[in-house]
Amino acid sequence: MSPKSDPMMISAIHDERLARPGLQSAAQRDYDSVRRAIAFISEHWRAQPTIEAMADAAALTPDELHHLFRRWAGLTPKAFMQALTLDHAKGLLRDSASILDAALDSGLSGPGRLHDLFVTHEAMSPGEWKNGGAGMILRYGFHASPFGTAIVIASDRGLAGLAFADPGQEQVSFADMKRRWPNATYVEDHDGTVGLAQRIFDTRLWRPDQPLRVVLIGTDFEVRVWETLLKIPMGRAVCYSDIANKISKPKASRAVGAAVGRNPVSFVVPCHRALGKGGALTGYHWGITRKQAMLGWEAGQVGVH
Repeated sequence: MSPKSDPMMISAIHDERLARPGLQSAAQRDYDSVRRAIAFISEHWRAQPTIEAMADAAALTPDELHHLFRRWAGLTPKAFMQALTLDHAKGLLRDSASILDAALDSGLSGPGRLHDLFVTHEAMSPGEWKNGGAGMILRYGFHASPFGTAIVIASDRGLAGLAFADPGQEQVSFADMKRRWPNATYVEDHDGTVGLAQRIFDTRLWRPDQPLRVVLIGTDFEVRVWETLLKIPMGRAVCYSDIANKISKPKASRAVGAAVGRNPVSFVVPCHRALGKGGALTGYHWGITRKQAMLGWEAGQVGVH
């Protein structure tokens, strides 16, 4: 994917107001500033320019650029540069480059910087990502839940996966989850994951001052969708188009639906609260009946409180 033609990034700056007659000059100036910043970052990201250099290219102060870019593009200038850097590094790693070479060719000072970038955006190291989870130890267990058997998968950083299975389908659902990290080492550990299961499904253990630690492993776009799902209050539901608007991608409802379907941490990251056009339940990876049950169960919890 070319940084200069990445539709996910570049199209985020489009605003339908630009097509309207009588466009205010302030809006046009804002658009031009963001366009100049994107062009500068896309051309110079390998040099890892400072926010001051980006702002200078856009003829703004650093604070002005930060807030304007975030409003128009849905992310900060630094995050945009990191996404370009990470995308380039992933391509090199796919082509069998060493972690050192990938870091240096991406404009980073060394493997440590690349490691920090991967852990921040992918919740795993460059080596773990390159090797499909090789070297990672994922503990898992099968636990009773209000929605059938829950398959809880944990890394040393927190909850990494949550799936569901009907009776007799436990291994099928587990195999589906394993395909996400095909080279990881899986260790069945019922006792080690039962505490996570209790925290997920026992509402008495839900405490805002002690949030459940969740590892989200996906693309930048997917993680933005999943983070938006986390902001949907219990007992409510939104359409894919609402989520697309929230992440400044109003025409990406279909892509949002695909990202919702790839959510690896079901229920905790509430993809069941996302509906299709007109409020239709649409598909759900673990079954429409289970989605209905989750929405009903949550409505009951809201009623209790």
